[in-house]
Amino acid sequence: MSEQGAVVRIWTGVIRSTDRDAYVDYVRRTGVEQYRETPGNLDAWIVTRDLGDERTEISTISRWVSLAAIEAFAGQDLERAVYYPEDDAYLLERDERVRHFRVEDA
Repeated sequence: MSEQGAVVRIWTGVIRSTDRDAYVDYVRRTGVEQYRETPGNLDAWIVTRDLGDERTEISTISRWVSLAAIEAFAGQDLERAVYYPEDDAYLLERDERVRHFRVEDA
């Protein structure tokens, strides 16, 4: 992936629907806060969707100026997901690898 242009980083997991509000708050205070504190982060979002079986999919989407900026957050293995101490209490499923996309002009 090129170092030029913005890069979007996407991580996804699955939680119990009853945990949605608590986990969204937790992700906001951990991962998203750390994204925003890292130089080169442009913005970040948390999105959720009900899977219809008492499970909710949650994704974080963050936009960065470059892969080098992401490395300052994630470490040398850019595609390794970053987890925090209480994630295990919430997550039923998790992506161990994240995906990166180059932002193209529309």
